[in-house]
Amino acid sequence: MDAHIPFSDRIRMMQGDHKLENCPVRQVMQGMFGKWSTLLVLALAERSYRFGELRRLVPDISQRMLTQTLRDLERDGYVYRTVHPTKPPSVEYGLTELGLSMLGPLNDLVIWSNDNFAAVDAARKRYDTAGRS
Repeated sequence: MDAHIPFSDRIRMMQGDHKLENCPVRQVMQGMFGKWSTLLVLALAERSYRFGELRRLVPDISQRMLTQTLRDLERDGYVYRTVHPTKPPSVEYGLTELGLSMLGPLNDLVIWSNDNFAAVDAARKRYDTAGRS
């Protein structure tokens, strides 16, 4: 989408015939920017992982949240799930073509976030100090 188009026109174009809460762009973006989604996608960009490996790789995430996040990413088409017929069954996760296609823009956003963390953190502290929180 052309960045030179006024925002109000872009909103109408993104929205199409949908109500704003059903806007296609919002629908795609909200699924990708959950607390754990980006981290898991970046991990899976390196290689496919078994569930237990992901659990150890991201120790702060609960088993329930890992399961739910992987299901959401699979539902949206970013992640595939393969069950291997072993005893006990092992489950492996990796990125689909759609998941791989978002890595460029996602990586740019991650780099931007890292480069600008100090400025964002300082802005939050100024805001909180001003008593607006």
